[in-house]
Amino acid sequence: MPDYTHYTDFLKDPRFLRWQLMPDEESDTCWRDFIDRNPHLEEAVCRASEYLKTRGLNHSELSTEDRVFMLEQIRKTIDRNVRKTRIRRIVMLSAVSCAAILFIVGLYILTPFRKLSDTLPAEGQIVGNLLNNEDVQLIAGEERLSFRQNIEVKINEHGAATIVQENSNEMTLNIAGDKLNKLIVPYGKRTQLNLSDGSKIWLNSGSVLEFPARFAALSREICLASGEMYIEVAPDKEKPFHVQTSGFRVKVYGTKFNVSAYADSPQSVVLVEGSVGLKSADSRETILSPNQQAIYSEKGTFYTRKVDVNRIISWKDGYLTLDKTPMTEVLKQVERYYNLSFDYEQDVNLQKRTCTGKIYLSDNLDYVMATIGLLSSTKYTKTDRRIIIINEPN
Repeated sequence: MPDYTHYTDFLKDPRFLRWQLMPDEESDTCWRDFIDRNPHLEEAVCRASEYLKTRGLNHSELSTEDRVFMLEQIRKTIDRNVRKTRIRRIVMLSAVSCAAILFIVGLYILTPFRKLSDTLPAEGQIVGNLLNNEDVQLIAGEERLSFRQNIEVKINEHGAATIVQENSNEMTLNIAGDKLNKLIVPYGKRTQLNLSDGSKIWLNSGSVLEFPARFAALSREICLASGEMYIEVAPDKEKPFHVQTSGFRVKVYGTKFNVSAYADSPQSVVLVEGSVGLKSADSRETILSPNQQAIYSEKGTFYTRKVDVNRIISWKDGYLTLDKTPMTEVLKQVERYYNLSFDYEQDVNLQKRTCTGKIYLSDNLDYVMATIGLLSSTKYTKTDRRIIIINEPN
Protein backbone atom coordinates (compact mmCIF):
# COMPACT_ATOMS: atom_id res chain seq x y z
CA MET A 1 0.00 0.00 0.00
CA PRO A 2 1.15 3.60 -0.57
CA ASP A 3 2.37 5.89 2.19
CA TYR A 4 -0.38 7.66 4.12
CA THR A 5 0.18 10.78 6.19
CA HIS A 6 -3.27 12.43 6.25
CA TYR A 7 -6.87 11.21 6.15
CA THR A 8 -7.29 12.76 2.69
CA ASP A 9 -4.71 10.28 1.37
CA PHE A 10 -7.22 7.50 2.03
CA LEU A 11 -9.95 9.42 0.21
CA LYS A 12 -7.78 9.40 -2.91
CA ASP A 13 -7.15 5.65 -2.75
CA PRO A 14 -9.68 3.69 -4.90
CA ARG A 15 -9.06 0.57 -2.80
CA PHE A 16 -10.16 2.39 0.35
CA LEU A 17 -13.22 3.81 -1.43
CA ARG A 18 -14.21 0.42 -2.70
CA TRP A 19 -13.87 -1.01 0.81
CA GLN A 20 -16.16 1.72 2.14
CA LEU A 21 -18.77 1.45 -0.61
CA MET A 22 -18.73 -2.28 -1.44
CA PRO A 23 -17.08 -4.08 1.48
CA ASP A 24 -16.39 -7.79 1.34
CA GLU A 25 -14.62 -10.25 3.60
CA GLU A 26 -11.32 -9.97 1.74
CA SER A 27 -11.14 -6.16 1.78
CA ASP A 28 -12.37 -5.97 5.36
CA THR A 29 -9.65 -8.37 6.51
CA CYS A 30 -7.02 -6.49 4.49
CA TRP A 31 -7.81 -3.11 5.99
CA ARG A 32 -8.15 -4.39 9.55
CA ASP A 33 -4.74 -6.01 9.17
CA PHE A 34 -3.46 -2.68 7.90
CA ILE A 35 -4.77 -0.95 11.05
CA ASP A 36 -3.17 -3.61 13.26
CA ARG A 37 0.17 -3.00 11.55
CA ASN A 38 -0.24 0.80 11.57
CA PRO A 39 -2.07 1.74 14.79
CA HIS A 40 -0.88 5.34 14.43
CA LEU A 41 -3.12 5.65 11.32
CA GLU A 42 -6.33 4.34 12.91
CA GLU A 43 -7.58 7.84 13.67
CA ALA A 44 -6.94 8.94 10.06
CA VAL A 45 -8.82 5.89 8.72
CA CYS A 46 -11.78 6.63 11.00
CA ARG A 47 -11.77 10.28 9.98
CA ALA A 48 -11.69 9.38 6.27
CA SER A 49 -14.58 6.96 6.77
CA GLU A 50 -16.57 9.55 8.69
CA TYR A 51 -15.84 12.22 6.07
CA LEU A 52 -17.04 9.96 3.25
CA LYS A 53 -20.13 8.91 5.16
CA THR A 54 -21.26 12.34 6.30
CA ARG A 55 -20.24 14.52 3.37
CA GLY A 56 -20.41 12.12 0.46
CA LEU A 57 -18.74 12.09 -2.94
CA ASN A 58 -20.14 15.49 -3.93
CA HIS A 59 -18.00 17.28 -1.33
CA SER A 60 -14.93 15.07 -1.30
CA GLU A 61 -11.57 15.99 -2.76
CA LEU A 62 -11.71 13.23 -5.34
CA SER A 63 -10.73 13.92 -8.90
CA THR A 64 -13.04 13.04 -11.77
CA GLU A 65 -10.76 10.12 -12.62
CA ASP A 66 -11.04 8.76 -9.07
CA ARG A 67 -14.82 8.93 -9.16
CA VAL A 68 -15.05 7.27 -12.56
CA PHE A 69 -12.65 4.54 -11.45
CA MET A 70 -14.65 3.87 -8.30
CA LEU A 71 -17.98 3.71 -10.14
CA GLU A 72 -16.49 1.33 -12.68
CA GLN A 73 -15.27 -0.88 -9.85
CA ILE A 74 -18.78 -0.88 -8.39
CA ARG A 75 -20.20 -1.97 -11.75
CA LYS A 76 -17.68 -4.79 -12.03
CA THR A 77 -18.49 -5.92 -8.50
CA ILE A 78 -22.18 -6.09 -9.35
CA ASP A 79 -21.42 -8.03 -12.53
CA ARG A 80 -19.36 -10.52 -10.57
CA ASN A 81 -22.18 -10.93 -8.05
CA VAL A 82 -24.65 -11.55 -10.87
CA ARG A 83 -22.44 -14.26 -12.36
CA LYS A 84 -22.06 -15.88 -8.96
CA THR A 85 -25.83 -15.78 -8.52
CA ARG A 86 -26.25 -17.95 -11.59
CA ILE A 87 -23.81 -20.55 -10.29
CA ARG A 88 -24.19 -20.91 -6.54
CA ARG A 89 -26.94 -22.74 -4.72
CA ILE A 90 -29.94 -20.74 -3.53
CA VAL A 91 -29.31 -21.45 0.15
CA MET A 92 -25.72 -20.23 -0.03
CA LEU A 93 -26.78 -17.16 -1.99
CA SER A 94 -29.39 -16.23 0.61
CA ALA A 95 -26.82 -16.33 3.38
CA VAL A 96 -24.26 -14.31 1.40
CA SER A 97 -26.84 -11.74 0.28
CA CYS A 98 -28.16 -11.20 3.79
CA ALA A 99 -24.64 -10.76 5.13
CA ALA A 100 -23.81 -8.26 2.38
CA ILE A 101 -26.98 -6.27 3.00
CA LEU A 102 -26.34 -6.09 6.73
CA PHE A 103 -22.76 -4.98 6.12
CA ILE A 104 -23.78 -2.25 3.68
CA VAL A 105 -26.53 -0.97 5.98
CA GLY A 106 -24.11 -1.00 8.86
CA LEU A 107 -21.59 1.03 6.86
CA TYR A 108 -23.79 4.10 6.98
CA ILE A 109 -24.81 3.76 10.63
CA LEU A 110 -21.40 2.82 11.98
CA THR A 111 -17.87 3.90 11.32
CA PRO A 112 -15.60 0.87 10.82
CA PHE A 113 -14.57 1.00 14.46
CA ARG A 114 -16.88 3.35 16.41
CA LYS A 115 -20.64 3.22 16.66
CA LEU A 116 -22.68 6.35 16.01
CA SER A 117 -25.93 7.19 17.74
CA ASP A 118 -28.88 5.01 16.66
CA THR A 119 -31.37 7.74 17.54
CA LEU A 120 -33.18 9.12 14.49
CA PRO A 121 -33.75 12.89 14.43
CA ALA A 122 -37.32 14.13 14.55
CA GLU A 123 -36.71 16.39 11.55
CA GLY A 124 -34.64 16.13 8.41
CA GLN A 125 -36.13 12.92 7.13
CA ILE A 126 -37.76 11.53 4.01
CA VAL A 127 -39.89 8.48 4.71
CA GLY A 128 -40.57 5.83 2.09
CA ASN A 129 -42.50 2.57 1.98
CA LEU A 130 -42.17 -0.50 -0.20
CA LEU A 131 -45.39 -1.14 -2.12
CA ASN A 132 -46.90 -4.47 -3.07
CA ASN A 133 -45.31 -5.80 -6.23
CA GLU A 134 -47.61 -6.53 -9.15
CA ASP A 135 -47.32 -8.73 -12.22
CA VAL A 136 -46.44 -7.81 -15.78
CA GLN A 137 -49.55 -8.43 -17.86
CA LEU A 138 -49.95 -9.20 -21.56
CA ILE A 139 -53.47 -8.81 -22.92
CA ALA A 140 -53.85 -10.34 -26.38
CA GLY A 141 -57.42 -10.69 -27.61
CA GLU A 142 -59.20 -12.92 -25.09
CA GLU A 143 -55.90 -14.00 -23.52
CA ARG A 144 -54.71 -12.30 -20.33
CA LEU A 145 -51.36 -13.55 -19.07
CA SER A 146 -49.55 -12.50 -15.89
CA PHE A 147 -45.84 -12.81 -15.10
CA ARG A 148 -44.18 -12.24 -11.74
CA GLN A 149 -40.77 -11.67 -13.33
CA ASN A 150 -39.60 -9.22 -15.98
CA ILE A 151 -40.18 -10.60 -19.47
CA GLU A 152 -39.11 -10.15 -23.07
CA VAL A 153 -41.75 -10.53 -25.78
CA LYS A 154 -40.63 -11.38 -29.31
CA ILE A 155 -43.21 -11.23 -32.13
CA ASN A 156 -42.30 -12.80 -35.44
CA GLU A 157 -43.49 -11.68 -38.87
CA HIS A 158 -46.46 -14.08 -38.68
CA GLY A 159 -47.75 -12.59 -35.41
CA ALA A 160 -46.69 -15.40 -33.09
CA ALA A 161 -45.26 -14.19 -29.77
CA THR A 162 -42.45 -15.89 -27.84
CA ILE A 163 -42.35 -14.81 -24.19
CA VAL A 164 -39.04 -15.25 -22.37
CA GLN A 165 -39.01 -14.88 -18.57
CA GLU A 166 -36.02 -14.02 -16.38
CA ASN A 167 -35.80 -17.66 -15.25
CA SER A 168 -35.34 -18.58 -18.95
CA ASN A 169 -38.77 -20.24 -19.21
CA GLU A 170 -40.35 -19.68 -22.62
CA MET A 171 -43.86 -19.91 -24.00
CA THR A 172 -45.37 -19.23 -27.42
CA LEU A 173 -48.67 -17.47 -28.03
CA ASN A 174 -50.52 -16.88 -31.29
CA ILE A 175 -51.90 -13.33 -31.39
CA ALA A 176 -54.77 -12.20 -33.59
CA GLY A 177 -53.46 -9.73 -36.15
CA ASP A 178 -56.59 -7.60 -36.37
CA LYS A 179 -56.67 -6.48 -32.70
CA LEU A 180 -54.51 -4.24 -30.54
CA ASN A 181 -52.61 -5.97 -27.76
CA LYS A 182 -51.59 -4.40 -24.48
CA LEU A 183 -48.49 -4.72 -22.31
CA ILE A 184 -48.94 -3.48 -18.74
CA VAL A 185 -45.66 -3.02 -16.85
CA PRO A 186 -46.25 -2.11 -13.17
CA TYR A 187 -43.88 -0.11 -11.02
CA GLY A 188 -40.95 -2.26 -10.03
CA LYS A 189 -40.81 -4.18 -13.33
CA ARG A 190 -39.32 -3.72 -16.82
CA THR A 191 -40.10 -5.38 -20.15
CA GLN A 192 -38.61 -5.63 -23.63
CA LEU A 193 -40.69 -6.02 -26.78
CA ASN A 194 -39.55 -6.94 -30.28
CA LEU A 195 -42.25 -6.00 -32.79
CA SER A 196 -43.06 -8.02 -35.90
CA ASP A 197 -41.25 -5.51 -38.16
CA GLY A 198 -37.99 -5.87 -36.21
CA SER A 199 -38.35 -2.70 -34.10
CA LYS A 200 -37.10 -3.04 -30.51
CA ILE A 201 -38.74 -1.42 -27.48
CA TRP A 202 -37.59 -1.14 -23.86
CA LEU A 203 -40.50 -0.39 -21.48
CA ASN A 204 -39.75 1.25 -18.16
CA SER A 205 -41.68 0.73 -14.92
CA GLY A 206 -45.24 2.03 -14.80
CA SER A 207 -45.85 1.77 -18.56
CA VAL A 208 -48.81 0.72 -20.70
CA LEU A 209 -48.21 0.07 -24.40
CA GLU A 210 -50.73 -0.87 -27.09
CA PHE A 211 -49.43 -2.55 -30.24
CA PRO A 212 -50.58 -4.84 -33.07
CA ALA A 213 -49.23 -8.31 -33.74
CA ARG A 214 -48.82 -7.36 -37.40
CA PHE A 215 -48.84 -3.87 -38.86
CA ALA A 216 -51.26 -2.65 -41.51
CA ALA A 217 -50.26 -2.52 -45.16
CA LEU A 218 -49.51 1.21 -45.30
CA SER A 219 -48.36 2.27 -41.81
CA ARG A 220 -47.02 1.18 -38.43
CA GLU A 221 -48.52 2.61 -35.26
CA ILE A 222 -48.27 1.95 -31.52
CA CYS A 223 -49.68 3.84 -28.52
CA LEU A 224 -47.85 4.64 -25.28
CA ALA A 225 -50.78 5.19 -22.93
CA SER A 226 -48.50 5.93 -19.97
CA GLY A 227 -44.96 5.44 -18.75
CA GLU A 228 -41.67 5.52 -20.66
CA MET A 229 -40.12 3.67 -23.55
CA TYR A 230 -36.93 3.65 -25.57
CA ILE A 231 -37.33 2.43 -29.15
CA GLU A 232 -35.10 1.53 -32.05
CA VAL A 233 -37.32 1.57 -35.14
CA ALA A 234 -36.60 -0.83 -37.99
CA PRO A 235 -36.28 1.09 -41.28
CA ASP A 236 -39.11 0.72 -43.82
CA LYS A 237 -39.62 3.57 -46.29
CA GLU A 238 -42.92 2.09 -47.45
CA LYS A 239 -44.45 2.05 -43.95
CA PRO A 240 -43.98 5.16 -41.79
CA PHE A 241 -43.82 4.56 -38.03
CA HIS A 242 -45.94 6.54 -35.52
CA VAL A 243 -46.13 6.65 -31.73
CA GLN A 244 -49.27 8.08 -30.15
CA THR A 245 -49.41 9.43 -26.58
CA SER A 246 -52.25 11.14 -24.74
CA GLY A 247 -50.83 14.53 -25.72
CA PHE A 248 -49.14 14.26 -29.08
CA ARG A 249 -48.12 12.08 -32.01
CA VAL A 250 -44.57 11.17 -33.02
CA LYS A 251 -43.78 10.61 -36.69
CA VAL A 252 -40.53 8.73 -37.12
CA TYR A 253 -38.04 9.80 -39.77
CA GLY A 254 -35.11 8.14 -38.02
CA THR A 255 -34.49 5.25 -35.69
CA LYS A 256 -33.69 5.77 -31.99
CA PHE A 257 -35.57 7.88 -29.45
CA ASN A 258 -37.06 7.93 -25.95
CA VAL A 259 -40.65 8.87 -25.07
CA SER A 260 -41.74 9.69 -21.52
CA ALA A 261 -45.45 9.99 -20.72
CA TYR A 262 -45.78 9.63 -16.96
CA ALA A 263 -48.81 11.31 -15.41
CA ASP A 264 -46.76 13.02 -12.67
CA SER A 265 -44.15 14.57 -15.03
CA PRO A 266 -44.23 16.60 -18.26
CA GLN A 267 -44.35 14.41 -21.36
CA SER A 268 -41.20 14.52 -23.48
CA VAL A 269 -39.30 13.03 -26.40
CA VAL A 270 -35.51 12.71 -26.61
CA LEU A 271 -33.92 11.93 -29.97
CA VAL A 272 -30.77 9.79 -30.04
CA GLU A 273 -30.37 9.13 -33.74
CA GLY A 274 -32.20 10.09 -36.95
CA SER A 275 -35.14 12.48 -36.93
CA VAL A 276 -38.70 12.62 -35.57
CA GLY A 277 -41.59 15.04 -35.97
CA LEU A 278 -43.92 15.90 -33.09
CA LYS A 279 -47.44 17.20 -33.47
CA SER A 280 -50.26 17.85 -31.04
CA ALA A 281 -53.81 18.77 -31.93
CA ASP A 282 -53.06 22.49 -31.57
CA SER A 283 -49.55 22.84 -32.96
CA ARG A 284 -47.49 22.61 -36.08
CA GLU A 285 -45.04 19.79 -36.49
CA THR A 286 -41.84 20.20 -34.46
CA ILE A 287 -38.79 18.45 -35.91
CA LEU A 288 -36.13 17.15 -33.53
CA SER A 289 -32.47 16.60 -34.30
CA PRO A 290 -30.16 14.20 -32.42
CA ASN A 291 -29.34 15.25 -28.83
CA GLN A 292 -32.50 17.34 -28.58
CA GLN A 293 -35.35 16.97 -26.12
CA ALA A 294 -38.89 18.26 -26.70
CA ILE A 295 -41.01 18.90 -23.60
CA TYR A 296 -44.77 19.04 -24.10
CA SER A 297 -46.68 21.79 -22.29
CA GLU A 298 -50.29 21.91 -21.14
CA LYS A 299 -50.89 24.55 -23.82
CA GLY A 300 -50.20 21.96 -26.51
CA THR A 301 -46.82 23.36 -27.56
CA PHE A 302 -43.27 22.00 -27.40
CA TYR A 303 -40.17 23.47 -25.79
CA THR A 304 -36.94 22.09 -27.26
CA ARG A 305 -33.43 22.07 -25.82
CA LYS A 306 -30.06 20.36 -26.20
CA VAL A 307 -29.46 17.54 -23.72
CA ASP A 308 -27.04 14.74 -22.88
CA VAL A 309 -29.11 11.87 -24.26
CA ASN A 310 -27.03 9.22 -22.52
CA ARG A 311 -28.09 10.63 -19.16
CA ILE A 312 -31.76 10.35 -20.09
CA ILE A 313 -31.77 6.89 -21.68
CA SER A 314 -29.35 5.18 -19.28
CA TRP A 315 -32.30 3.60 -17.40
CA LYS A 316 -32.65 1.00 -20.17
CA ASP A 317 -29.11 -0.22 -19.46
CA GLY A 318 -29.73 -0.53 -15.73
CA TYR A 319 -28.34 2.66 -14.24
CA LEU A 320 -29.21 6.31 -13.64
CA THR A 321 -26.81 9.07 -14.69
CA LEU A 322 -27.15 12.15 -12.51
CA ASP A 323 -25.78 15.67 -12.94
CA LYS A 324 -26.82 17.94 -10.07
CA THR A 325 -30.19 16.18 -10.22
CA PRO A 326 -32.62 17.27 -7.46
CA MET A 327 -33.07 14.70 -4.71
CA THR A 328 -36.82 14.64 -5.32
CA GLU A 329 -36.32 13.71 -8.99
CA VAL A 330 -33.84 10.96 -8.08
CA LEU A 331 -36.26 9.47 -5.57
CA LYS A 332 -39.11 9.71 -8.10
CA GLN A 333 -37.11 7.54 -10.51
CA VAL A 334 -36.20 5.11 -7.74
CA GLU A 335 -39.88 4.95 -6.75
CA ARG A 336 -40.82 3.78 -10.22
CA TYR A 337 -37.99 1.34 -10.59
CA TYR A 338 -38.45 -0.39 -7.22
CA ASN A 339 -42.15 0.22 -6.55
CA LEU A 340 -41.65 2.56 -3.60
CA SER A 341 -43.53 5.53 -2.20
CA PHE A 342 -41.60 8.43 -0.65
CA ASP A 343 -42.98 11.35 1.33
CA TYR A 344 -41.01 14.45 0.28
CA GLU A 345 -42.87 17.00 2.41
CA GLN A 346 -41.13 16.60 5.76
CA ASP A 347 -37.90 18.47 5.14
CA VAL A 348 -37.26 21.36 2.77
CA ASN A 349 -33.48 21.11 3.13
CA LEU A 350 -33.50 17.52 1.94
CA GLN A 351 -35.58 18.51 -1.05
CA LYS A 352 -32.83 20.98 -2.01
CA ARG A 353 -30.15 18.28 -2.09
CA THR A 354 -28.78 17.26 -5.50
CA CYS A 355 -26.97 14.16 -6.75
CA THR A 356 -24.13 13.86 -9.24
CA GLY A 357 -22.80 10.50 -10.38
CA LYS A 358 -24.17 7.11 -11.40
CA ILE A 359 -26.56 4.79 -9.60
CA TYR A 360 -26.50 1.21 -10.82
CA LEU A 361 -30.01 -0.19 -10.50
CA SER A 362 -29.06 -3.37 -8.71
CA ASP A 363 -31.56 -5.97 -7.55
CA ASN A 364 -30.26 -5.11 -4.09
CA LEU A 365 -32.21 -2.04 -2.96
CA ASP A 366 -29.86 -1.55 0.00
CA TYR A 367 -26.96 -1.01 -2.37
CA VAL A 368 -28.97 1.56 -4.35
CA MET A 369 -29.98 3.49 -1.23
CA ALA A 370 -26.39 3.43 0.05
CA THR A 371 -25.18 4.89 -3.26
CA ILE A 372 -27.81 7.64 -3.07
CA GLY A 373 -26.53 8.38 0.41
CA LEU A 374 -22.99 8.87 -0.86
CA LEU A 375 -24.04 11.00 -3.83
CA SER A 376 -26.38 13.24 -1.82
CA SER A 377 -24.57 13.33 1.55
CA THR A 378 -27.42 11.59 3.34
CA LYS A 379 -27.78 8.26 5.08
CA TYR A 380 -30.68 5.85 5.40
CA THR A 381 -32.14 3.04 7.47
CA LYS A 382 -34.54 0.32 6.35
CA THR A 383 -36.81 -1.70 8.61
CA ASP A 384 -39.12 -4.24 7.00
CA ARG A 385 -40.96 -2.26 4.30
CA ARG A 386 -40.10 1.20 5.62
CA ILE A 387 -37.18 3.40 4.50
CA ILE A 388 -36.01 6.58 6.24
CA ILE A 389 -33.55 8.94 4.55
CA ILE A 390 -31.78 11.13 7.07
CA ASN A 391 -30.35 14.56 6.42
CA GLU A 392 -26.66 15.06 7.17
CA PRO A 393 -25.29 18.52 7.98
CA ASN A 394 -23.00 20.12 5.38
